[in-house]
Amino acid sequence: MLVCKECGAEFIFTAGEQEFYAEKGFANEPARCRECRRQRKQRGRVMSEVVCANCGVTTQVPFTPSQDRPVYCKACYDMIKAG
Repeated sequence: MLVCKECGAEFIFTAGEQEFYAEKGFANEPARCRECRRQRKQRGRVMSEVVCANCGVTTQVPFTPSQDRPVYCKACYDMIKAG
């Protein structure tokens, strides 16, 4: 059990998470619970509204696109990536 430094809640550092940390070579245990980590990640994310270069649907992406590269909605991206 660990205590979140953001909200003070206790959370479990699971065996799976411990294995992941060991694989990545992380020296420290997590300091935040899963919910606080999610919220912290969302605060730093900049969402940009774009038009999919494949199907034309308006969507949001978690980055600022460059003008010289096409941007796709999730469905088109997954389709292009798969095949």
